[in-house]
Amino acid sequence: MAFNAQTATARYIDSVGADNLDKAAAYTIGNHWHLLWGLIVTGVIAWLVVRWGVLDRLQARLERRSFAMRAFLVAATYLLISGILGLPWSIYEGWWRERAYDRSSQPLGDFLVQGTIAGLLTAVIGGLFLLGVYALINRTGRRWWIWSGGLTAAALAFLMLLSPILIEPLFNQYQPVPAGPVRDTLEEMAQQADIPANRIFMYDGSRQSNNFTANVSGVLGSARIAISDVALKQASLEEVRAVTGHEVGHYVLGHVWRGVAVYSLLAVLLFFLADRLFPSFARAFGSTAAIGEPRGVPVLLFLVSLFALLAMPITNALSRIGESEADAYSLRTVNEPDGLASALVKTAEYRYPRPHPVQEAIFYSHPSVERRVRRAMEWKARIRSRTLNRLGATGVISNTVVEG
Repeated sequence: MAFNAQTATARYIDSVGADNLDKAAAYTIGNHWHLLWGLIVTGVIAWLVVRWGVLDRLQARLERRSFAMRAFLVAATYLLISGILGLPWSIYEGWWRERAYDRSSQPLGDFLVQGTIAGLLTAVIGGLFLLGVYALINRTGRRWWIWSGGLTAAALAFLMLLSPILIEPLFNQYQPVPAGPVRDTLEEMAQQADIPANRIFMYDGSRQSNNFTANVSGVLGSARIAISDVALKQASLEEVRAVTGHEVGHYVLGHVWRGVAVYSLLAVLLFFLADRLFPSFARAFGSTAAIGEPRGVPVLLFLVSLFALLAMPITNALSRIGESEADAYSLRTVNEPDGLASALVKTAEYRYPRPHPVQEAIFYSHPSVERRVRRAMEWKARIRSRTLNRLGATGVISNTVVEG
């Protein structure tokens, strides 16, 4: 009987179970609504801080300090305040809801500790970036937004270089994959892709999440591929090969640098719109600040959040292209279509596999699991067909007549 890719795809997706599919749908749709609620929370926090005049008074007190010190401290202070005011929402969205859907077993205390670390990093790194933005506004005139792409590219490259070395180890432990068949296979795959064998790690992703995941991070000498212990514990050797092949694809195909270029161009558009829209939004929030004044940072960051939400269909479309390319790379180089399909099915519990096309186009950063599994099964069908054709051509398979 001929292999049918569509039937095989349906069998994989249905194996998740009707109850789990319903639960995944509810979780996924809830995540989409949370994008809007998160923007509203950002807006309320910005409005409160502006109304309280906290940043106005802080900027006045720092008037004798250098512009750089003033801009950094005002921006960093707002990031800290917004993190504190947004803590109830963060607990609900990032901890309570994740546990309610069995996506995490992280204790609340650990969640808060890690959240505090993340908040401090955001204040420092975000404050430095906003210092650069305000320096551009005040030193390059009305065309400041043109230069924002270069600032964004430099900031992203710097972050990606340092993240695997200084930031990610603050949240998880990274160590070499234990000796054994899995490690031997991964080292062989790394060698074929010219990736140093010491750049493939496992990490304790189960500390934060029960999700089956892996990632590629870093650039140049800091680049590495990391696989969550959740994936390694649950996966067969074929699934590990397929998933690692996918991550190697991101590395080899230069998706990190493409992302830097895309987000830098989007930053130019964002800051152009911010330059034009800031006065209207400042009046709506009750702020008297000009765009070049650090005390106006709540309005500026709300505009950033609003633009990021509106640009989501674009950024997600580009992300889906990269994910599809990485899947194709894995299939070409590793040729584990069933391994890839079964690994993808394990992500269907937190990413509904059968979304409406419009839902997928707007909200999904990855192609739907059903779409990705179908592509893997279509690859399998093509390989089987080519193999049968070659065997038939060499006479290994004799011609037979099947009467109906």
